[in-house]
Amino acid sequence: MTGRQRGGPGAQRERAGTGTRRIGGAATRRWGPLLALATAQFVMVLDQSVMNVSISTLVDDFDTTVPAIQAVITLYCLVMAMFMLTGAKIGDIIGRRRAFVTGLVVYACGSALTAAAPTLAVLALGWSVLEGIGAALVLPALVALVADNFTGHERTAAYAAIGGVAGAGIAVGPILGGWATTELTWRVIFVGEVVLVVLVLLAARLLAESARGRPAPRLDLVGTALSACGVGTVVLGTLQSSTWGWVRPKDAPVEPFGLSPTPFVIALGGTLLWAFTAWQRHREHAAGDPLLHLGLLKSPPLRAGLIGLFAQNLILMGVFFVMPLYLQLVLGLNALETGVRMLPVSVMMFVASAAGSRLSSRLSVRAIVRTGLVLTGAAVLALMAAVRPDLAGPAFALSMGVLGTGMGLMVSQLGNLVQSSVGTSGRAEAGGLQYTGQQLGSSLGIALIGAIVLAGLTGAFVSKVEQDQRVSAQVAEQVGVAAGTGVDFVATGQIQAAARKAGLGTATADALVDDYEEAQLVSLKAGLLATALLVLGSLAFTRDLPRTPAAPGGGSADRRRRR
Repeated sequence: MTGRQRGGPGAQRERAGTGTRRIGGAATRRWGPLLALATAQFVMVLDQSVMNVSISTLVDDFDTTVPAIQAVITLYCLVMAMFMLTGAKIGDIIGRRRAFVTGLVVYACGSALTAAAPTLAVLALGWSVLEGIGAALVLPALVALVADNFTGHERTAAYAAIGGVAGAGIAVGPILGGWATTELTWRVIFVGEVVLVVLVLLAARLLAESARGRPAPRLDLVGTALSACGVGTVVLGTLQSSTWGWVRPKDAPVEPFGLSPTPFVIALGGTLLWAFTAWQRHREHAAGDPLLHLGLLKSPPLRAGLIGLFAQNLILMGVFFVMPLYLQLVLGLNALETGVRMLPVSVMMFVASAAGSRLSSRLSVRAIVRTGLVLTGAAVLALMAAVRPDLAGPAFALSMGVLGTGMGLMVSQLGNLVQSSVGTSGRAEAGGLQYTGQQLGSSLGIALIGAIVLAGLTGAFVSKVEQDQRVSAQVAEQVGVAAGTGVDFVATGQIQAAARKAGLGTATADALVDDYEEAQLVSLKAGLLATALLVLGSLAFTRDLPRTPAAPGGGSADRRRRR
C-alpha cells in the first residue's frame, strides 16, 4: 500500500516492489483503507439514483410539482460540478484526509437534514447544497488518498474497485430506492447514509497521507468564482436543454432573438471558463497559487484519461436515461422491478473492474479501454434489438451484462491512469478535474440523449398519426399543432385519457395509442443509436492512452522510460 514511513509506535513499513502496508504487523488491516474509501464512494453516488425513482412520491410528500423536484436534483449536480476544483484545492490546503473527513461530516449533516426535511426548501438545503458541497470535498480527496495508500498493481486494483463500486451504486440505487419508497419511505435511504458515513469516519484513521513537500497553498478566490460560475453555467444550460430546447425554444423563461436560451447559457459558461484559464496563467506568472495548474493538462495520458472518464459517464448515463423509460413507461414495471432488470450492469461492472486490474500487468491501458469500448458499443446495439413491446428476457439481461463488462474494463484503468500521470502534489487537482469531467459527462449524457429521445418521439408520433388511415385529417392536424412544442415521454394510459378528454371516439383514441407506442420504441432506439455513435467517436480519443502494460511500481512502462 503506501510508501510513506512514519516513526513511533505502529509505524508503517513498506515492502519494496509490492507496495504492501502493514500497521503494527496487523495484516487484517491491509485493505481497511480501501473498504473505507469504497464505502464513501458508494454513498456519494447512491442517493442521486435513489431520488430519480422517487420523484412521484416526493411530489406527493411535499405537495409540489415534478419540475420542482427535478430542479432540486439539478441543483445537486450543479453544486457538485461548481465546487469540485475548489474542493480539490482545499484538500491541498488543509490536507487530503482532513478534507475527506470534513466533507463526510458536511455530507452526513446534509443527509440527516434531508431525512427529516419538512418542506421542499429544507430538502434542497440538505440534499442539493450540503450534500453537494460535502461531495465536492470528499471525491477529489478520495481519489488522491487511493494513490497515497496504494502503489503498484494494488493501486490499479484499488481504483478498479472504486470504479466498480461507483457503478454498483448507480445501478443498485433504483433497487434500494424502489424498495424503500414502496415498502417504507425514501427517507430511510438518507438515514442509512448517515450510518455509513459514521462507519467511514471511524475507519478514516487507517488512511495514510503523503507528506506535504511544500508550504500549503492559498485559495484563489477569483479562480474559485470563475470556475464555479463557468462550470455551473455550462452544466445548467446542458441540463435545462431538455426543458428549454437546444435551438428552438420550448418551455423557456426567455427567448433571445427568438431562440432557446440553451446555447447562450452554455456560451456564457464557456466564456467564464476561458476567463478562468486566463486568470490561472496570470496567477502562475505572478508566482501566486492558482486553483488549477494548467500544466497538468499538457500530459497526453492525463488528457486521454480525463476524456475517457468523460466519455464513460456520457455513455453510461445516456443508457441509464433510456432504459428506465423503456422499462417503466413502455413495459409498465415499477421502480423495484426496473432496478432488478438493470442489476446485471452493476454485477458485471464490479466483476470486470476486478478482472481489468489483473489484466493491467499483461495488457496495455489502451488495449483494455478499447476492448471495453467495443464491448459497450456491442451491448448498446444489442439493446436496440431488445427494445420491443415485450421484454426480451435473457437477451436483455445478457446485453446489460455485456454493457457492465465494457464499463468495468474502462473504470479499472482510467482512475489509476489519471492519478499515475501526475506527481504527489498534483493528485488532488487531478481528482478535481476527474470528477468535474465525470459530472459534465453525466449531465451531457442525460441532456443530449434525452433531447434526441424526445425529438425522435415527437417526430415519429406526428409522422405515424399523419399516415394512419384510422385517424382523420382534422385530428392529425390537431396532433401536429399540439406537438409543436414537443411531446413528453409518458405512459400510454395518459395518451388514452387525453384522447378521451378531447372527445375523440374509441377507435381514434386506440389508433393514437398504437401510434404513440410505436413512436416510443422508435425514439428509444434513436437514443441508443446516438449512444452507440458516441462510443464509436470515443475510440478516436484513445490514441494517447499508454501502449504498454503497467510497470510494477505504478504507471505504464512507457511513462517510466520517459522519466
